[in-house]
Amino acid sequence: MNWDWDKLREKQDQYEKKRGNDGGMGIPTPPQIDDIVSKFKNFKFPGGLLMVLVLFFLFFGSSMFFTVDIDEVGVIQRFGKYSRICQPGLNFKFPSGIEKVTKVKIKRVYKEEFGFISAQEERANAAALRSNENTDIVAAMLTGDLNVAVVPWIVQYRISDPYNYLFRVKNVNAILRDMAEATMRTIVGDRSINEVISKREEIAVAARELLQTEMVEAETGIQIVTIEMKRTNVPEPVQASFNEVNEAVQEKEQLIYKAKEEYNKAIPAAKGEAQRIIKDAEGYAIDRVNRAMGDAARFTSVYQEYIKAKDVTEKRLYLEAMSEVLPRLGKKYIMDSGQANLLPILNMGEAAGQSSTAVPAIKDLLKGEELSK
Repeated sequence: MNWDWDKLREKQDQYEKKRGNDGGMGIPTPPQIDDIVSKFKNFKFPGGLLMVLVLFFLFFGSSMFFTVDIDEVGVIQRFGKYSRICQPGLNFKFPSGIEKVTKVKIKRVYKEEFGFISAQEERANAAALRSNENTDIVAAMLTGDLNVAVVPWIVQYRISDPYNYLFRVKNVNAILRDMAEATMRTIVGDRSINEVISKREEIAVAARELLQTEMVEAETGIQIVTIEMKRTNVPEPVQASFNEVNEAVQEKEQLIYKAKEEYNKAIPAAKGEAQRIIKDAEGYAIDRVNRAMGDAARFTSVYQEYIKAKDVTEKRLYLEAMSEVLPRLGKKYIMDSGQANLLPILNMGEAAGQSSTAVPAIKDLLKGEELSK
């Protein structure tokens, strides 16, 4: 059977016309895919408006969200006025023009050099250093003993208060440099040239404390971490003379030390000898006093015994005196008061052979006389 496709198509069109577009039941016919594609092909989207919308969302989206690093904080200003501080991490703010963020590194240690230029900084910014202040003038300072010293140093600091650092002082770095120079000149001006050269650590500690006090009073929001003193010296034209003065001072100190050494040797020895002599004299005085007291006690005891027996004591004293005196008199003749004729006795004493027999007779006679008494 052969189909007549043309007739069938005509019948279908007629049937569709009679049914309408509601499917014959009041139900609308869904759009076909071809119709939708053809409609999109014919539609023209405005490209300029789309680009403006994309740029708008990119600009405001990027200015509304920001990230703060771990070593810093974000200071938010709303219409130029301080609003708040944002902590590290992802943060939100109003778009640019309403709020602005300024990131401040609060954990970073900054440094300022005075009186010298490091090689690293010179290589990094040679042009700016050429227009910087004269380092020789900054380093030259007058000491307490009216000498000139070359004092280079480094100030290391950290931002402790972002609000004060940004809004309380107009130029914090300039204030810091001026205050640091004034502080160091004050500390150095109270010390001698020798103290400035030899006591750098003490000067650094005193300068840090004074500079921190000045920074707090000025409300700069800066915390002084440390002050490092470099090698201090006198100006180069006078270094040779200064070295000669130091050598003379050292020689003077050496002579003083030697003199003190000799003094320490001689004076203690002399003091020891003097103490020894004094002790000997005191010992001799004590000995003499003790002896005198002993003699007095002995004499007192003898006197007490003499009072008890005066006759015995007198005889004993007489006999003791005679025993000491008579041996020194030579020949002695003791005669009895009743003896009438002395001539025979004298003749007997003239004979050489009879002289030895006459003395015992006299001694016996003396004994008899003493006994009779």
